[in-house]
Amino acid sequence: MSLRPKRAIAGLQNCVHGGINHAELKALGLDPNEILDFSVCTNPFMPPPGIKEKMSAINIEQYPDSRSTELRERLSERLKISAENILVGSGTTELIRLIALTYFRQRDAVLLLEPTYGEYEVAGRLAGARLIKYRARERNHFTPEIEEVVELIRKNQPKAVFICNPNNPTGKYLSRSDIEKVLDGMDDSLLVLDEAYIDFVEKTWNSFDLAQRGNAVVLRSMTKDYGLPGLRLGYAVARRVIIDSLRLAAPPWNVNAIAQKVAIAVLEKEEYLRQSLRQVREAKRFLVTELTGLGFKVLPSDANYFLVKMGNAAEFRRSLLKECILVRDCTSFALPEYIRIAPRTMPECERLITAIGSLIKAGEKA
Repeated sequence: MSLRPKRAIAGLQNCVHGGINHAELKALGLDPNEILDFSVCTNPFMPPPGIKEKMSAINIEQYPDSRSTELRERLSERLKISAENILVGSGTTELIRLIALTYFRQRDAVLLLEPTYGEYEVAGRLAGARLIKYRARERNHFTPEIEEVVELIRKNQPKAVFICNPNNPTGKYLSRSDIEKVLDGMDDSLLVLDEAYIDFVEKTWNSFDLAQRGNAVVLRSMTKDYGLPGLRLGYAVARRVIIDSLRLAAPPWNVNAIAQKVAIAVLEKEEYLRQSLRQVREAKRFLVTELTGLGFKVLPSDANYFLVKMGNAAEFRRSLLKECILVRDCTSFALPEYIRIAPRTMPECERLITAIGSLIKAGEKA
């Protein structure tokens, strides 16, 4: 009799992500180094100059600090919260799974607001949770109706509610009053507020006081805004009792020495970050204007990325990939007519628009 994994693993499906699929490119005979990747929502103007050079001077002959002490202290100074309320992880996805491992029991109800980041579902299924899904409507640009969400919470009393804010893939950013309504409807439940892309939002509100006074965890990424996806780096902010519990479930040395030191270095480059975010917004405005001019429906977004209605998103992606340009097919979000685009440098954005215009002329637009 063959060895079988537990039921949660046997029925699990991998979450689809943006980014380069090396096996796919190899099959197509394409060089990964020649791909313009608009499918990942990272800052194309980061990291700052000199950061990559620092990596060669980092000591990798010792184990890293399991508590990321120096990095948490720097974050504490920047965020004006105690270092004891911060847990650093190998990207927010690791922290999402730590939350599920720490707090979810078999058949616990967990509420997801879809369309959204697929790793919430993966984490819930790994823990054997019972998933409740709220689906936002296209006519509202996939913005959730908070009153309906609150009613679902009151009816099901979920163990946790995941809210991506701004949401991935829609880019919609919920107000403080909306989040407070959700919290008010929860009873002994955990709110996971994923703010991985918040630095790309122009007008934001501070959620850390909610995390420190109630059952809420705020997740932040340092790979999107600082352009460091290869290092995998994120952190959680919550009451100390929650942080201490999550730390018990975290693997030792979960954040490598290079990631810790580079994160400390980029935190000193705040002005460079602000300048780069202005460039991101300029590139986004260009893309939205040009795509709208080409006749596409572009959904409003508060983040750097946005949805574009294309018809057959998978076919459109394949056509662009032949031109060495990658966009995010949103079929995995149950949005088969939409692609997601995140801006790159202006010359690269111009190349994308030219390529799409050529597809339209050739009759290849899906």
